[in-house]
Amino acid sequence: MLSLIQIILLVLNVAQWIIIIHIILSWLINFQVISLSNQLVASIWDGLNRLLEPAYQRIRQFLPDLGGIDLAPLVALIAIYALRIVLINNAAVFI
Repeated sequence: MLSLIQIILLVLNVAQWIIIIHIILSWLINFQVISLSNQLVASIWDGLNRLLEPAYQRIRQFLPDLGGIDLAPLVALIAIYALRIVLINNAAVFI
């Protein structure tokens, strides 16, 4: 059972890094450090959006409209951290 918890923690860690990469890439695109006219950047951006947008849409349903500020990635990261804490603190129950 411990290996199942470790696999879940690994998946949460990968999801956390995907969200962080998406946030950094969005900043780089918005501040025009990189451009979506580059084929590689556009394909990575499109892939990350397709992967994360369903989760972000569910989170945005519960958040107030703040105009141009999107807090969905922050809420997703906090949820991942909270889930990791719960799993780690209760790992002894599953042994």
